[in-house]
Amino acid sequence: MKQNILDLSKSSLESWLLEKGLKKFNLHQILQWLYRYRVKSFDEMTNLSKQTREVLKTHFEIRHLEPTEKHTSPVDGSTKFLFKLPDGKTVESVLMPIKGAKQKDGTESSNRITLCISSQVGCAMGCAFCRTAEMKLVRNLTQGEILGQVLGAQDFMKQDNTGADGRGPRVSNIVFMGMGEPLHNYDTVTDSLQLLTDVYGIGISQRKITVSTVGLAPEIRKFADNPPGARVKLALSLNATTEEGRKDVMPITKKYPLEEVIEACKEYTKKSKNRVTFEYVMMAGVNDSLDDAKRISKICAHLPSKINLIPYNEYPGSPFQRPSEESIQRFFHFLADRHHQVNIRYSKGLDVLAACGQLATSSKK
Repeated sequence: MKQNILDLSKSSLESWLLEKGLKKFNLHQILQWLYRYRVKSFDEMTNLSKQTREVLKTHFEIRHLEPTEKHTSPVDGSTKFLFKLPDGKTVESVLMPIKGAKQKDGTESSNRITLCISSQVGCAMGCAFCRTAEMKLVRNLTQGEILGQVLGAQDFMKQDNTGADGRGPRVSNIVFMGMGEPLHNYDTVTDSLQLLTDVYGIGISQRKITVSTVGLAPEIRKFADNPPGARVKLALSLNATTEEGRKDVMPITKKYPLEEVIEACKEYTKKSKNRVTFEYVMMAGVNDSLDDAKRISKICAHLPSKINLIPYNEYPGSPFQRPSEESIQRFFHFLADRHHQVNIRYSKGLDVLAACGQLATSSKK
């Protein structure tokens, strides 16, 4: 099997082209065909010479991901994709159309289409509230498999006729919040970010991409020094406000204590000039007390941040329960009254097991 050209980083593809005596400007042409126009054959790259196309065909193939299953929620329009990988493993992604919110002046903000993508088959982090953790880690995804989820989703939207331009509708926002820990697959994820944001690549705004982590402190610091990492948004999956409480639900805390993770986030905000988003999954009787709200307020007091409260999404056999709406609102208003930027993020796709923490497949080692 030839190498999938989608697995080459931008710098690796450029180096290969120069080694073969091809022109540097061919790089931008190839990237546009691969990522903007989503071609599946080198013969479709009509502004390349026939000789250049033959060289590419000799060494590479273009291998897209095709969804083997699609489940669309009749409630909110979210679509969950099951993508089959070349080795037979599978991963899930979720496409979420989000209607623009009403502004103070009476107008509505732009609609957006957010795609939640995976970075690994399974996950090694073992978070107690996450269904993906039950799979354990099977393997990292390649760059082509990460970007292939975006290309596959955009192909689906074009076929579904939900957009207007000549290439079909486009994903406007990306969140690395699907299966896996993105910073555990650090090099591949950062290479993917470069092509996601490149004007000749998929071309999504850096400010519309979020990478979520459970708290790998060394990688958070490293991410701040990496150009793609410093420009996209970083989210920390917090989920507890004490050291012991976090150990109970997030085993990674035994390796990277909460204090160390918060310090890494502070370093990230100073270097990148970005704030950090704290993702806080609310579980009844576990982390939804006002004492927890007070501790979050204290954590955020001297750290540029915002807080997303995520009511726990139950699934068959899930070990926790969702808090009452009264508890959620009480927690929210405590933080809002203290001038924290806080939102309640009610997950989409609950009825098709596509919500936050619900993704899992049957892939085994």
